[in-house]
Amino acid sequence: MQQRSLGGTQVSAVGLGGMPMSIEGRPNEDRSIRTIHAALDAGITLIDTADSYHRDAGEVGHNESLIAKALAAYGSDTSGILVATKGGAQRPGDGSWTLNGHPDYLKEAAKASLKRLGGEAIGLYQYHRPDPDVPYEDSIGALKELLDDGVIRMAGISNATVHQIRKANEILGGNLVSVQNQFSPAFRSSKDELDYCGENGIAFLPWSPLGGIKKAGELGENFAPFQEVADKHGVSPHRVCLAWELALAPTVIPIPGASRPESIQDSAQASDLELSADEIEVLSRTE
Repeated sequence: MQQRSLGGTQVSAVGLGGMPMSIEGRPNEDRSIRTIHAALDAGITLIDTADSYHRDAGEVGHNESLIAKALAAYGSDTSGILVATKGGAQRPGDGSWTLNGHPDYLKEAAKASLKRLGGEAIGLYQYHRPDPDVPYEDSIGALKELLDDGVIRMAGISNATVHQIRKANEILGGNLVSVQNQFSPAFRSSKDELDYCGENGIAFLPWSPLGGIKKAGELGENFAPFQEVADKHGVSPHRVCLAWELALAPTVIPIPGASRPESIQDSAQASDLELSADEIEVLSRTE
């Protein structure tokens, strides 16, 4: 597995997104743990989660607890695994998502996440999504306090504009290490943020890099050039998609979600797939 830098820490070029293992339609715990173990076996060292990755109202942190359990049961050294979690989004349990960017809430949420994940500090803590009812500066200020207090080792943001990336990095004293935005063949409006991160050495973590839980299976059908390149290389269009994203900037680290061992094993091999300049150009102009 190729490595990329995230805040000076070397992680696998492809990560694992944990959300599908905890929200609606999730598999049983045994399959989820086997999926996480398959990711580790494939060389993945970055796992992305959030305290809001749960289904029911009374199970906040379900995915964080699941990941902690899987790591504890792995049977080999997992000290090199970076678990990135997020705070600032909530799920009341009715299928909806709400926001809470109040500084006091974020600080308490981070401490609760640390308790579930274990260890001395959260490896990477990310502000999940801007709350329009709370000044952005105040929310990022909470991350700065968490950094200063040693509750988290690194700070990142999610669902951010270029302006917000600049503002967050300023508030964090130049210590913003990651930006997690949606990006895929079907959703390219974060290309400006991807490019900005590439130019400034900030890790860019595309979420739903294959198009999302409901549409990932149709990637090759909906975007024919990805299927054509996949057929040429004898691989899945999903692997081509991740390889294309990796080729866009050296700071890109896709975090495809998975709930089956087979799917994350396939995704992990994207870092070894070399696409030609012509292939990258064709895929980049596909709409």
